[in-house]
Amino acid sequence: MLHIMFENSDQSKTDLSELGEFGLIDHLTKSFNITPEFTLKGIGDDAAVLDFKEEKVIVTTDLLVEGVHFDLSYMPLKHLGYKAVMVNLSDVYAMNATPRQITVSIAVSNRFPVEALEELYAGIKLASKLYKVDVVGGDTSSSTSGLIISVTALGGAKEEEVVYRSGAKTNDLLVVTGDLGAAYMGLQVLEREKQVFKVNPKNQPDLDPYTYLIERQLKPEARKDIPPLFKALEVKPTSMIDISDGLSSEVIHLCKNSKTGVNLFEEKIPLDPAVISVCEEFQLDSTTIALSGGEDYELLFTIDQGDYDKIKGNPNFTVIGHMTEEAEGMHLVTRANQKIPLIARGWNAMDKKEDKK
Repeated sequence: MLHIMFENSDQSKTDLSELGEFGLIDHLTKSFNITPEFTLKGIGDDAAVLDFKEEKVIVTTDLLVEGVHFDLSYMPLKHLGYKAVMVNLSDVYAMNATPRQITVSIAVSNRFPVEALEELYAGIKLASKLYKVDVVGGDTSSSTSGLIISVTALGGAKEEEVVYRSGAKTNDLLVVTGDLGAAYMGLQVLEREKQVFKVNPKNQPDLDPYTYLIERQLKPEARKDIPPLFKALEVKPTSMIDISDGLSSEVIHLCKNSKTGVNLFEEKIPLDPAVISVCEEFQLDSTTIALSGGEDYELLFTIDQGDYDKIKGNPNFTVIGHMTEEAEGMHLVTRANQKIPLIARGWNAMDKKEDKK
């Protein structure tokens, strides 16, 4: 299975024990640079020293566990490092904030050579460079159960710019960025090809028709463009959340935190044509996939109706519903104009019996 981790599978392998814990940290992080405007001291001391000036500090952390959150039989380690950063940066953007620093901790078994971890950190470095965040620390440990990655992101925003899940009001419009369901369908394609490979290891899959879906699964991008866009449009969302666990779960989070109901319109949910066609191929309902799939890392937010003219026609945004009185409840309005209760069917890592809760 190790061959999938590397872009070059012929390279030599160095055992982790040759470097030891501190030598490994030094080796993996020696090429990471910091930007002194917000990071006074990064890796190399007992702790990092950060300068957030007049901003409020935003902190978020995520844990990715092999066999639960990722499968290395089709997830290259460089992509995994990149994705581990994106998962956290997305949470910072969901607060309408700018990420500044990350820490990266890994627990790793001795089946991984040093070169495998170099691939992982190459993805982390690429993400940190493209999104202009400093890697300022972390930890390494041994693991008896494969690879575990924990990334913590720190960001900043002026107090008046921070957006919470709890600010939505009755009659606010519910808006989403991008399109939904592609990451989940990319996962379905990869899982199918994994099963085919088990039966026939010589089979070479043609994944070209699924490029967009697979990229959304293996190399997602956090929506760093959205907070600056809000500022340019002079729009401040009343509430916001990122879509990691599926649209229905995130809408319910906004409603519960804001004490509102919602009418979410099925016909308004943005779907890429590739999602629709592959759902037909897999005989899955595309609305269900958008509601429950997860890992889209788009932003879901509410705005005052008075701001509608500022966002209408913008290709980044789709209005998919509106908030109602809490007593009216949370509903999906189908294409047939039927109201059905909205329930959370998002992905649940704690559920061992099935992937959906």
